[in-house]
Amino acid sequence: MYEERKYREYTNAEGLVKFEVIEAETDLLIMAEKILYDQALASVSKYRKQLEMFILDNPEFQKTLTPYRVPLLAPKIVRNMAWAAKRCKVGPMAAVAGAMAELVGCDLLLYSKEVIVENGGDNFMKINKTRKVGIYAGNSPLSEKIAIEIDPKDTPCGICTSSGTVGHSFSFGKADAVCVISKSAALADAAATAIGNVVQDINTIEKGIEVAKKIKGLSGVLIIKDDKMGIVGKIKIIPL
Repeated sequence: MYEERKYREYTNAEGLVKFEVIEAETDLLIMAEKILYDQALASVSKYRKQLEMFILDNPEFQKTLTPYRVPLLAPKIVRNMAWAAKRCKVGPMAAVAGAMAELVGCDLLLYSKEVIVENGGDNFMKINKTRKVGIYAGNSPLSEKIAIEIDPKDTPCGICTSSGTVGHSFSFGKADAVCVISKSAALADAAATAIGNVVQDINTIEKGIEVAKKIKGLSGVLIIKDDKMGIVGKIKIIPL
């Protein structure tokens, strides 16, 4: 089901042009040095087809909420999702948005030195100047008040957000926002889900931090529940 993403009206990156690419459930906002619609659509179609064909032969890959072992010769998007899921002890579909954003973004780097791909709150970034990513956290008083500053030397990277109170993402928890930074967008996406699953209220933010510390490959994590925040790792919070 298509979900209008009105926040995109306010999403900009100085010096870059933005455009959307939509195919079935995949809905990307892309920012690059020029319009790369045809290249982006071809990339989305390629990875969607690979994933769909794999799921056709392995339906449990799409359904399971636990890690799923895949063949060494499985498509890259499948392997990336399975690897991230194993590290975070979640199902591989928890990494699908981040994995898609990252693979499409890497393809577009052949045509643009800077690329940002946003996929429903999950982002891949390769930038040449400092950028900021605003945090939407539903009814939390911190929502749209803060942003994460991203240094270009720390990119390419993934910045992915999961919420138990906003949107249609599946979560066992009730965090308003769990934002994760990692060199791998697939890992950031899966980790945001795993961390968010244990945050039920402000008293379990620390439990989420402990989960984050056990996942190798994360650069920084921000957890928001109501008016409280938990932070671990390298992550710079600035006011909006």
